[in-house]
Amino acid sequence: MMTKKEQRLRRSRQTRARIAIQRVARLTVFRSNLHIYAQVVSEDGAKVLAAASTAEKSVREQLNSNGGNVAAATLVGKLIAEKAKAAGVEKVAFDRSGFAYHGRVKALAEAAREAGLQF
Repeated sequence: MMTKKEQRLRRSRQTRARIAIQRVARLTVFRSNLHIYAQVVSEDGAKVLAAASTAEKSVREQLNSNGGNVAAATLVGKLIAEKAKAAGVEKVAFDRSGFAYHGRVKALAEAAREAGLQF
């Protein structure tokens, strides 16, 4: 039997294989109990073009609570969209890293869409 983490990593490999065929930058998300992280990775996967997380000092100052809630994910979504647009990236593929599209992952994705990223 596979552990919960192994199942998530198996799902993420399948997603990344499909994204690699699309040849676009990918917005990848990782969530832990305390923080949520987002990165925009180049088309070839060699370079991180933009990154944002609740672990950053500027984001922590804006949050009243911890970084592991939907409000924090929304803030990170807006921030990653701004940074990606500043780096010249408008269209991305959303890589949820095997996490369910629900809660914090969904909030981050919707905030990034509202801020101007297309996926």
